[in-house]
Amino acid sequence: MASKSKDGRDIHWGIFDWVEWDPNSPSQIFDDRLSLLEYADKQDFYCYHVAEHHTTPLSVAPSPGMYLSAVAQRTSRIRLGPLVYLLPLYNPLRLIQEVCMLDHLSHGRLELGVGRGIVPYEVARFGVDPEEGRAMFDEALAVLLKGLNNETLDHEGEFYNYKDIKFWIRPYQQPHPPIWYASGNIETVPWMAKNGIHTSHIFDTNAVTKQHFDLYQELWEKHKGEPDRINSGTDEPKQGQTRHVYIAPTDAEAMEDARGAWKAWCDNINYLWNVGNSDFLKWLYDFDALVADEKIIAGSPQTVKEQVWRSIEESNINYFMGVFAWGNIPHKKAMRSINHFVDEVMPGA
Repeated sequence: MASKSKDGRDIHWGIFDWVEWDPNSPSQIFDDRLSLLEYADKQDFYCYHVAEHHTTPLSVAPSPGMYLSAVAQRTSRIRLGPLVYLLPLYNPLRLIQEVCMLDHLSHGRLELGVGRGIVPYEVARFGVDPEEGRAMFDEALAVLLKGLNNETLDHEGEFYNYKDIKFWIRPYQQPHPPIWYASGNIETVPWMAKNGIHTSHIFDTNAVTKQHFDLYQELWEKHKGEPDRINSGTDEPKQGQTRHVYIAPTDAEAMEDARGAWKAWCDNINYLWNVGNSDFLKWLYDFDALVADEKIIAGSPQTVKEQVWRSIEESNINYFMGVFAWGNIPHKKAMRSINHFVDEVMPGA
C-alpha cells in the first residue's frame, strides 16, 4: 500500500542493498539478510533491489540471479530484482534464459535493472574493455529485449551474433519484467523518460534530484502515449531516491553508530577504486557533510521521519529506497532500524 504525500501523491517504498562482507561467514550474512527480508515481505515495501559487484567486500552476492532465487523462496509479496545486472559481463543468450527462470521462480515479481558498470577495474577483470562498456551495454540490452519479446532470437551485431535460436522458457510477466536503470546523469533522462524506465537517484541533494525528475516528468508526459516504449505497460514510472537510513532510540546513539558504519561502508565501496589508485569516491568519507546535506539519514524515529518526508516533498520523487543494512551495522540493530522505519516513518504525518 502506498503512503500519501502532503500534495496527495502516492509514495512507494523500496529497499536497496549491496550485501556487504563482514567478519561473519557468508552463510551468516545470507541468513541475516533473508531474515530481514522475511520481515520486509510482510510490510508495505514494493521491491527489494540488490547491486551487482565482483571481487570486492562491497558484495558477497556477486550473482544476483542466484541470490534472488533464494530470496524468492523465502518471500511471497515483495518484488525483487537486480539494480543492476552488469550487462557487459554476461552472454545475453544465457541472461535471457536466467531472467525468465527468475521471473517464474518469483511468480512474476521480478524488476529487471540493467547497467554497464561504473568501476573500470571491476569490468576489466572480466576481460571487458571499459572504453567499450557503453557500446556493449547498448547492444546487449537490444539483444536482451529481443530475446524476452520473441520466441526466437536473431541478432547480428558488433559484439553478439545469434541466428534462429528458439526459447523454451518465456517471461512470466508479459511482454517482460519492468526495466530499471539507475542513473544520476541527467543526460540519460530523455532516454529513460521516453521509454517509461524506472530509475533511482543517489548521492545528490534533494534540489538536484528534483531537477532530474522534473525533466523526467515533463518528457514522460510528452511520450507516454507512444507504442514503442521499452516499458510499454507502465502507467507511472518509479522515480526514486536512495538513502542510507539508520534509526536508533536517540539522535546521539544513531549518529555514533552511523559514523562508524559509514567508515566501514566507504572502505568497502572504495576498495576497487583503491586498487586502481583512484580517489574518485574519496569524497564519500566526509560523513558530516553528507549528514548536513541529508544524503545520509540517521537519527531518532522522529528525526528520520522528518528528513525522509522532507526528501520526498523537496525532490518530487514517488519512490523512496532505504538502505537499512550497511557498513558494520549489526543485524539486530538493522532489524531495529527497519522496524522503526515501518512503524514510525512510512505512515507519514
